[in-house]
Amino acid sequence: EVQLVESGGGSVQTGGSLRLSCKPSFFILDDFDMMWYRQAPGNECELVSSISGDGSTYYTDAVKGRFTISHDNAKNSVDLQMNSLKPDDTAVYYCAADNTYWGQGTQVTVS
Repeated sequence: EVQLVESGGGSVQTGGSLRLSCKPSFFILDDFDMMWYRQAPGNECELVSSISGDGSTYYTDAVKGRFTISHDNAKNSVDLQMNSLKPDDTAVYYCAADNTYWGQGTQVTVS
């Protein structure tokens, strides 16, 4: 069973930073396209950022210039560095692999 374990969520003030990390249970990240989604209460789930096995990245307009997605090959994890956080970034953030495997979600609250 593929598992994605997320960590790094929490509560911060506006302008603060958080770093989310997603670690798969047994596959190598480079073999998968990895995504971070988020869902705020009452909203649909939206794609925030993605990174392919070759390192190509995507960011939704709302986070461009503030969020950075990256592979940490030493940890076999995909990280999402979130800077200059805003209250609109408040959501549950989910890691996904190939839009097939999903993590349990981690709460990010910005006040």
